[in-house]
Amino acid sequence: MLFTDLGLSESILRAISEEGYTSPTPIQEKSIPAVLKGGDLLAAAQTGTGKTAGFTLPILQHLSSIAKAGGKRQLRVLILTPTRELAAQVQESVVTYGKYTGLKSTVIFGGVGANPQIKAIAAGLDILVATPGRLLDLMSQ
Repeated sequence: MLFTDLGLSESILRAISEEGYTSPTPIQEKSIPAVLKGGDLLAAAQTGTGKTAGFTLPILQHLSSIAKAGGKRQLRVLILTPTRELAAQVQESVVTYGKYTGLKSTVIFGGVGANPQIKAIAAGLDILVATPGRLLDLMSQ
């Protein structure tokens, strides 16, 4: 199977191709079609098997295929991760694979200044990647 067989948009396929990928990993081959069909997903696999792309690619596909409401962008997807390292990794995947979709995203986590994160959220986003602690902190503000 190739990524072109999964029903992803040309903009996403272009970004995947630029990263040097042509074939999905086994977890991606199973998860991407299930998520694109609107199904729930619970998956486990070893580190380095492509789990992050397995859920970010269908999210990007779905968001880029539906019309955006006029005016300021409103948050449409929240991705929670337990650690800032994982949050940064997920955000990197969203940016890398979504670079031709026109979608906006940011990552928020503790240990860094909150003001730039607040400004990014206020500017309008499609996707927010966050750790629970920082998200709760910003919500209480």
